[in-house]
Amino acid sequence: MVQTASLFNQLLHHFPRTEFGALVKATKAERHARGFTCWGQFVAMLFCQLAHADSLRLICNGLSCCLGKLKHLGISEAPSKSGLSYANQHRPAALFQQLFWIALERFRSQSMLGPSQKPFRFKNKLLLLDSTTISLCLSLFPWAQFKKVKGGVKAHVLLDHDDYMPRFVHFTGAFHSDVQAAHLLPVQRGSIIVMDRAYIDYDLWAKWITQGMFFVTRLRHDLSIKVIEERSVPQNRNIRRDQLISLSSLQGQKECPFPLRRVEVWNPEEQETIVLLTNHLNFGASTISDIYRQRWQIEVFFKTLKQNLKVKTFVGTSENALLIQIWTALIAMLLLRWLHFLSKKNWSFSNLAVLLRMNLFTYRDLKDWLSDPFGTPPLQPQQLQLDLP
Repeated sequence: MVQTASLFNQLLHHFPRTEFGALVKATKAERHARGFTCWGQFVAMLFCQLAHADSLRLICNGLSCCLGKLKHLGISEAPSKSGLSYANQHRPAALFQQLFWIALERFRSQSMLGPSQKPFRFKNKLLLLDSTTISLCLSLFPWAQFKKVKGGVKAHVLLDHDDYMPRFVHFTGAFHSDVQAAHLLPVQRGSIIVMDRAYIDYDLWAKWITQGMFFVTRLRHDLSIKVIEERSVPQNRNIRRDQLISLSSLQGQKECPFPLRRVEVWNPEEQETIVLLTNHLNFGASTISDIYRQRWQIEVFFKTLKQNLKVKTFVGTSENALLIQIWTALIAMLLLRWLHFLSKKNWSFSNLAVLLRMNLFTYRDLKDWLSDPFGTPPLQPQQLQLDLP
């Protein structure tokens, strides 16, 4: 027999059954369940993400083709389409939400996502805030109405710059503003939040300044400001102007009566001037510019998630089924990040996702496969029994 299990089985080892069972009990996910367990549902939905299965039929048929290997995954048989559909519709998505956060915290505590990204000298936690809209067909998802003939949900994400994985995720309808979700962010004193112009809100800025948090954003041209002080500009840099300002409008003076900083940066690639606004008064202007440049990483995160995992087409039409599929996509993203860090091959994230999709039920050691993905499993099984003298 082959000593190693399939690659899929080795990935599932990162989700201990005792821990998973405790989450099932806490969320009462298997209340009134008959036969089809939450673990089987999790295996099926993770297979949906890693195998890039587009429908319930592909998920169930794909697992049915591997009946001899399913027991190694902790399930005895492939689920039926109706059973998986019913489970996605009625079992709480909170189970998979909590599973993601617990697994992510374990990966972070054990440094399984690689060393922290430290392009700056300061010790402040750097966080990237943005949202992405997932478009939906209004006739199939009437609960997610966004426009007259269009539906959608919005994912609000706070990304940790150290490992490019979320610190906060919140889902709303696509019609909700980004500022409403920003007020729900966890407070971490001394952290720096980088965001775009969608989060211009005087109450939000005042709240963060009072709590000891910093932000860097783009300044909208229609905001009324008053220049208090002109600061010196570093030489041989793209910094055009560095000013200490205050909000001059009545609403701004009432809701955010704190000194702010305006920094003009020349972007040679787009041949335009970018005007930044921050409440951090001590960092150099070039450092503020470099901090805002890191905001692009959350756009890369959204692009990677949508291109490599199933978050644009869904196997269920209810809100609960959609959330389950997105949370399992984030779990799959976590596993792929870990594999990408372990891999000694200089391959892209998308190539890793495709090759794993084709080798989910290959019986090889996971680390050996990452080092030599194009190798073959042993043609002859290793002999486990000792020869008699």
